[in-house]
Amino acid sequence: MMKVLSILPPFLPIEEISSALGQVMPEGEIVTSTDFGSNEAEVLIVTTFTTVDENLVSRIPNLKFVQVASTGYDNVDIPALRKRNVMLSNIPTANKDSVAEHVIAMALSQLKNIMHFHSEIKSGNWPVLTNSMELMNRTFGIVGMGAIGKKLAEKLLHLGANTVYYDTVRLEEEMEEDLGLTFLELDSLFSRSDIISLHVPLTEQTRGMIGKNEFSKMKDGALIINTSRGGVVDEGALIDAVKSRGIKACIDVYEKEPPDFKSELFGLDNVIFSPHIAGVTVESQQRFMKDTISNVMKFIQGLDPQFRVI
Repeated sequence: MMKVLSILPPFLPIEEISSALGQVMPEGEIVTSTDFGSNEAEVLIVTTFTTVDENLVSRIPNLKFVQVASTGYDNVDIPALRKRNVMLSNIPTANKDSVAEHVIAMALSQLKNIMHFHSEIKSGNWPVLTNSMELMNRTFGIVGMGAIGKKLAEKLLHLGANTVYYDTVRLEEEMEEDLGLTFLELDSLFSRSDIISLHVPLTEQTRGMIGKNEFSKMKDGALIINTSRGGVVDEGALIDAVKSRGIKACIDVYEKEPPDFKSELFGLDNVIFSPHIAGVTVESQQRFMKDTISNVMKFIQGLDPQFRVI
C-alpha cells in the first residue's frame, strides 16, 4: 500500500477525518503543518489552505500524486509538479450545489434589501416603503460554465430568470436549450445583465479579467457576485464602480485571505460579504471527503483518477 500524507488545516475535524481515512488507508498520516523535514509519502492530500510549491515537493521525494480536496487548485505550483512528473487532481463537483445556493441567497439578499431592513429593524425603525425587486425575469449572467456554472443555471431555470452565459468554450446547443441558456460574448453579457456571477478558476488568463472596462459596461445599479477567486476582479475598479455607478456587489473571495479590513471596500454600502464559505456546508464537506478518498484509492489501485488536472 502506498504511503499517504494529508496536510490539513487544524480547524477541520481531524479525528473524524483520520477515522475515515484509516479505514481504507491504514498507512495514511495526517499533519496540520508543513513544518517537517522530509516525508516518504507517494500520495499527498491537501486543501487550498496549503501551498504546494517547490519547497514542499522537494521534501516529499517519492511523491507521485497530489489530490486537492477542493474545486480550486491555485495553491498548487503546477510547473513544480510537472518538473517531477507528479499527477494532480481536484474535486470540482462536491460543492456545486453549495456554491449555487450561496449565489442565489446573495442575489436575493440584495434584490430584497434584506441587510437594509435588518439594520432598520434592529435600530428601532419600521420602513413602510420598499424598492425590493424580483429575481424572476431578470437577466442573470454567468461567467464560466463549469460544474458550478451549470448547476447555478439549472437552479435559475426554476426561478424564472433569463440566464445568459460566457465561457471560452461554448456549450453544445442541446445543453444550452436544456438549461435555458443564451451565449453572449463577455462585453455583451456585462452590458445586458442585471446580475452577474463569476465562476472561473484563477489562472494567468483570468487574473484581473474583470476590471474597469467590464464595470464600465454594466447597467447602473446592477449586481456582481464573486464566489470564484478574489484575483479575478480588480478590487480598485470594483470600488470605483460601487462609488460612482451604484453597482452592487456580493463578495465571498478575496485577493488575500483574510483580507485587509482597512480597504475602502469594507466601508461601502451596497456590498455584502461572506468569508470564502460559499462552498462550505456540512453536506459538501462530506462529499469532499468521500470523493477525495475514492479518487486517491483509484490512483493507489492503478486506475485513472477522476478530475485529473495534469
